[in-house]
Amino acid sequence: MTAMRIPKPSASSRALYTPEERRRRDESVWTLVQGILAPFQFLVFLVSLGLILRFLATGEGLFVAQASIVAKTLTLYAIMVTGSIWEKKVFGRYLFAGPFFWEDVFSILVLALHTAYLVALLTGTLTSGGLISLALAAYLTYVINAGQFLWKLRLARLDQAGRLEAKVTLADRSSLSGSAS
Repeated sequence: MTAMRIPKPSASSRALYTPEERRRRDESVWTLVQGILAPFQFLVFLVSLGLILRFLATGEGLFVAQASIVAKTLTLYAIMVTGSIWEKKVFGRYLFAGPFFWEDVFSILVLALHTAYLVALLTGTLTSGGLISLALAAYLTYVINAGQFLWKLRLARLDQAGRLEAKVTLADRSSLSGSAS
């Protein structure tokens, strides 16, 4: 008779947080900071995108659009720094912790494009059209990266719901077996 092989859990099938990591996440002030900064950054992004589109449509408001891109970049820096601190508190690493490895890799690209925008703006190496194109590329990567993090948030919620359901089922079984005796 052949022994049945049980496959090892892959990184994608592993729970997003161990119980200890979940506890550290829930107790960390940085979780709240991220929960506030993420929607704020998205709001800054939406306003900035609107100003960029207005500039592209009318040719007016370049300075305001550029200022909004700088504001978006500064909020990105804030969320990256605080996110790294959060990751260190929860996973013991400032970046590239297993569950968020690919999100962090892509975040570096987002950060690089936003930083390239600032450098080009300050040095005057790109025309206004080049700057706006670079900003739009940075914004596209930001949207993809935000989607990655929203997906992880959804996975964490599904994982938590599954754990709660398992506890309820176990409690139900215990009460049924206890009442049957």
